[in-house]
Amino acid sequence: MRQAGRIVAEVLALMREVARPGVTTVELDRAAAELIQRRGGRPTFKGYHGYPANICTMINHELVHGIPSSQRRLKDGDILSLDVGVTYKGYVGDAGSTLAIGEVSPRARQLIEVTEGSLYAGIAQARAGHRAGDISAAVQQYVESRGFSIIREYTGHGVGRQMHEEPQVPNFGRAGRGLVLKPGLTLALEPMVSAGDWRTRVLEDGWTVVTADGSLSAYFEHSIAITESDPEILTKL
Repeated sequence: MRQAGRIVAEVLALMREVARPGVTTVELDRAAAELIQRRGGRPTFKGYHGYPANICTMINHELVHGIPSSQRRLKDGDILSLDVGVTYKGYVGDAGSTLAIGEVSPRARQLIEVTEGSLYAGIAQARAGHRAGDISAAVQQYVESRGFSIIREYTGHGVGRQMHEEPQVPNFGRAGRGLVLKPGLTLALEPMVSAGDWRTRVLEDGWTVVTADGSLSAYFEHSIAITESDPEILTKL
């Protein structure tokens, strides 16, 4: 999983370099696929339940599962969320991030910072002997105390041989509840945050999830391993 995770991290680093105004999201998809293949991996998302692309790309109010398109060009002021999955020698790495494209509004920048901060607040609770609910509560408290809304309809999850494994790890909940975390457990934690209401809807393409009220959204994700000491981030260079 460390090797799969490293490839994911390399792809996200590449996306930070090439995502700029004027670039289409399908160009990002192609660049990601080329890097994954050069590293000997396979894009996990391609064909998953029929998903047609290699990565997911979401702009502004789009939250998750966005399909890259030659018709979608990034513009100055956009925020771009990326979700990348890589399978390498039978193991999966899964991570994502939200990028500011050019000059974004102060509210958009704050949203990105809070969402990333909430991920690390959750990771800090991912320790042996803690419970899954400790992660959930930490993420929710971090987001809501800063005036944003945590998305409730999509969750973090176990990851390993498959992209989606048990347990589910919601981004909201009560501390002291849920599965006891043990060394060797690997999780994909992925806070999704809205600048408005937490409710979502799915577009006509059957994949792209957007905020129901059209408000900006951001997303960060890492695959992590529970250890005897500090949690290990598997999708970070």
